[in-house]
Amino acid sequence: MNRKDEHVSLARAFHHKIKENDFDAVRLIHSPLVTTRPKAIDLSTEFLGLKLSVPFYINAMTGGSEKTKQINHDLAIIARETNLMMATGSVSAALKDPTVADSYTIIRQVNPNGLILGNMGAGRTSADAKKIVDLLQADGLQIHLNVPQELVMPEGDRDFHTWSQNIQETLQHSTVPVIVKEVGFGMDYETIQRLKTLGVAAIDVSGRGGTSFSQIENARRPKKELDYLADWGQSTVISLLEAQNDPEMILLASGGIRNAFDIFKALCLGAKAVGISATILDRLLSHGIEAAIEMIEDWKVQLHRLYLMTNKTTTADLIRNPLILSGAPKEWCQARGIDYKKLAVRK
Repeated sequence: MNRKDEHVSLARAFHHKIKENDFDAVRLIHSPLVTTRPKAIDLSTEFLGLKLSVPFYINAMTGGSEKTKQINHDLAIIARETNLMMATGSVSAALKDPTVADSYTIIRQVNPNGLILGNMGAGRTSADAKKIVDLLQADGLQIHLNVPQELVMPEGDRDFHTWSQNIQETLQHSTVPVIVKEVGFGMDYETIQRLKTLGVAAIDVSGRGGTSFSQIENARRPKKELDYLADWGQSTVISLLEAQNDPEMILLASGGIRNAFDIFKALCLGAKAVGISATILDRLLSHGIEAAIEMIEDWKVQLHRLYLMTNKTTTADLIRNPLILSGAPKEWCQARGIDYKKLAVRK
């Protein structure tokens, strides 16, 4: 089986086991006197010059085979019909084998006017980035960091020493906005600061809680001996908390997003927008395109209600919502010296 097809199959198998994560340890304070008018609520958001009508998007998933070409075709329809930004899976496969390029370019063919982000690993060069942007007519580029996945992957990379230089050079030469993202292992404050010194202005913390690529890659190993890495990394909530002390960095969030309430909580924790992968993919493959579109449109309605319930007019206002932390996120903040109590008294 093609490795990309294996990823999709295993991601779906493991997704069904996801029941709870650190978003459940984030609570909002109810304030019953609401003055915001429903018609005044604006769900849009903007970062790096990219303007989104709603604060969530379809995050990087797949590409590189006939099966994944069909998935990307269907995801592109969903993105087009719901007016969502969409990121491709890693386009490295197309750089290695041009015959599979159409499994990525199908996205632009189906959604010619949509916002599309290309995606490549940090091991790729600025020249590779240009090829990807040109191939997809991309509006932006994601550079992903995935050390644990590579080390567990039987055929993965083992040397990452050029990554920082590659990122810096790509930023210097890119003609489109660049986002550096994890793939489900989260980020820490120290890494965020190092990325900042390289010139990175926006990150997707992409934390633990959703698809685990260490789990997926271990399932592909004959002995499956690295199962202890299944829960490696920081959750999306903890990663956003790690970033609290750097208000200059533009934050995006993904990893373990199950519903509109998770999207809302991530926005309250400082994310400008939220990426969703497995939840949308599972709905698409289980129930079809129309069901996935219906779910997304319902999320928009639910977000509107949550903005109203917390008396907020815009996405940027959500950062003022007071939050109460418990469980693992609270314990993490205490151990790392993160002032989580200030989140409870925001106005």
